[in-house]
Amino acid sequence: MRLLISSLFFKSPFEDLQKHADKVKECTQLFREAAVCHIGKEYERFDLLTDQVARLESQADDIKRNIRNHLPRGILMPVDKFQFFDYLREQDKVMDEVEEALFWLSYRPGGIPAELAADIHDLVEAVIPPIEKLPVLVTLATEYFKSKSTEQRNKMKSLIRDIRQHEREADHLERELKFKIFTTIKDALVVFHLVRLVEHIGDIADHAQNASDRMRAMIAE
Repeated sequence: MRLLISSLFFKSPFEDLQKHADKVKECTQLFREAAVCHIGKEYERFDLLTDQVARLESQADDIKRNIRNHLPRGILMPVDKFQFFDYLREQDKVMDEVEEALFWLSYRPGGIPAELAADIHDLVEAVIPPIEKLPVLVTLATEYFKSKSTEQRNKMKSLIRDIRQHEREADHLERELKFKIFTTIKDALVVFHLVRLVEHIGDIADHAQNASDRMRAMIAE
């Protein structure tokens, strides 16, 4: 396929990828605060924060669509376009799962059982670090694909290992919490709700790790 000279002057898609990553990070603090509010039975504040997350998710979707719909066919990219889109999809799923977790929290107007409140809070805290590292990963990637610096690549690999470790820790908490739910709660409907809630929270870290794995593939040599 012939590449037009004008394709060399298009804005890098990594610029919008950075904006998308920043939106994902922005929603994490709202997610953390919303979870604390729900556990503390501050439901009015919880609803306001959930609405803010929904608006951020909509803004992130706009950025995602803009990347997908306006990436010129002939643009020169330092990575495989399909790998780039795979990364974007996983990064976007992080925010989707944040929103889904908040919806599942809202399905229990009576609140989280007191004996599980601290554990739910711990799991929420465990999935925050891998999300917050994604914008840093995109920043490092943007610089790496310009310079091809070995030092920059090593920084990315180290950050990817950190994200993977955070996901493992969150996964461990998720398994322990599920066991506690089954052994503590007797109402089958409540068990079902709590298990699904915990899975959605855990999936946040899973998708953050998936995104970092896609980035690792992009820098593979």
